[in-house]
Amino acid sequence: MAEEAGHPSRYVKLTKDQEHAAADGDIRPGELNQPVAVPQLERRRCGECGQELPESYQAPADEPWTTGICGCAEDAESCWTGLFCPCVLFGRNVEALRENIPWTTPCTCHAVCVEGGIALAILTLIFPGIDPNTAVLIGEGLMFSWWLFATYTGIFRQQLQRKYHLKNSPCDPCLVHCCLHWCANCQEHRERKGRLADNNTDPITVVNPPPVQEMSMARNPTITQENGAATAAVAEHDNVEDIPL
Repeated sequence: MAEEAGHPSRYVKLTKDQEHAAADGDIRPGELNQPVAVPQLERRRCGECGQELPESYQAPADEPWTTGICGCAEDAESCWTGLFCPCVLFGRNVEALRENIPWTTPCTCHAVCVEGGIALAILTLIFPGIDPNTAVLIGEGLMFSWWLFATYTGIFRQQLQRKYHLKNSPCDPCLVHCCLHWCANCQEHRERKGRLADNNTDPITVVNPPPVQEMSMARNPTITQENGAATAAVAEHDNVEDIPL
């Protein structure tokens, strides 16, 4: 009737596969009628004037960090974790920024490059029988690997700064991790933890459902009489015996 009157139907005819999916509960009512989001047609707009922003627009990095680079004592838990298990703290920071990367992957990389490099340097200093030329080569290799790892950790620090529009503190992210890796690791954890705490402080609106209304049988004698007659009729039919032929 709606189609004959000039109003097309809003429902979509389901195929056999979709009917099975609907029977299993995978498709909710009205799910097929939702608008489709096309990323190519979506344009970012300025929050103040409403004008469309170009694709190459980057928000200015003018937000300050909530804690300083040397404020490790402000969070005792992250301070101790970053001091004795920096690989675990780094893995948690990376997992929070990149959900597709499990924390064990950057944690293992950190343990091999940083903790493994420190152990190799200590062993080189302990054993005096190592050839000086070999010791120099080991030292150069450790310095080169440290710079590479500082670049690797600085990339994730840059991603954190882009996410929250943070400015460099106190200098370039890669240089910060090269010179103050443990302090930078703890600062990134405190910043991420503080930002999440600020986002979860929204007020919660509690809506109480209306009270359940019950119909009193005493106020409706007519309904009571009808229910009694129906009950008697059902009891009368229940007394009928089945006689086999």
